[in-house]
Amino acid sequence: MEEELLTVAAVARRIGVAPATLRTWDRRYGLGPSTHEAGEHRRYRPSDLAKLSLMRRLITTGVSPSDAAEKAKAHQGSLKIEKLVDNFEVREELVDSIHRAAKILDKTFIETILRKDIADNGVISTWTEVIVPLLFLVGNEWEEDGSGIEVEHMLSELLKRIMREGVPEIKSPKNAHPVLLAAVGEEMHCLALHALAAALAEKNIETFFLGARTPLEAIDAMVRRSAPPAIFLWAQLSQNSDSKFFRDIPSIRPAPRVILGGPGWDMDECTDVIVAQDLTHACAEIEGALGL
Repeated sequence: MEEELLTVAAVARRIGVAPATLRTWDRRYGLGPSTHEAGEHRRYRPSDLAKLSLMRRLITTGVSPSDAAEKAKAHQGSLKIEKLVDNFEVREELVDSIHRAAKILDKTFIETILRKDIADNGVISTWTEVIVPLLFLVGNEWEEDGSGIEVEHMLSELLKRIMREGVPEIKSPKNAHPVLLAAVGEEMHCLALHALAAALAEKNIETFFLGARTPLEAIDAMVRRSAPPAIFLWAQLSQNSDSKFFRDIPSIRPAPRVILGGPGWDMDECTDVIVAQDLTHACAEIEGALGL
């Protein structure tokens, strides 16, 4: 069976660089097609693609192009992405690396190292020290020049999946009744809600996740039916933060602890409920409601 031979354009698309970059890597570092005869179009073998993919990922992690090229040319076989992130000693370097990977839409790299970081450090640490700074970087670029909207959407969906799938299944929850999590009104921005659900799952706390655009009627019915010990309501935008969502919750015994999160809430209207300042605070308040 013959090997698939790839054009410059095809390889460039697969690894997320410009065709001109591949030509530069070939001319400057000797990292080109392993078989190329004069007068013929360049065609890359799968082994060439593997070396170029390693080159690009090493550069993403902060390695200089010349050093990356030497390592890529010397490498045989495959290399697990997890090994590429062992060199990060400070969180800022990890954030910058993921940001560079996001710009070239390398979702495999992003997902692999974020899952590794969550496994090593936990959801709260990864969210607070890596994901939040990353989202600020991406958001600032969009505000400054309108670029990167596709990066923001890709990251958002990728992070939701990581948070949904990257935590262990809760077999023996600490709470008899699940905690209720909801983004209120027409709120669509609920990534932080996914992070909270994942952080609570790590702590073996079960939740009912109602997600985006949860109407008051759904919250009302869920409170009556499930008697949650705590209710967390998220509002990213002010137009979604109607106080009815926490004032009109049905009275039950024992009364649930109501916790609000997100920048959309009007602090003048929230004096009689808890407003969580961050993920750590939200988890602490929910654990307190459970008597933990």
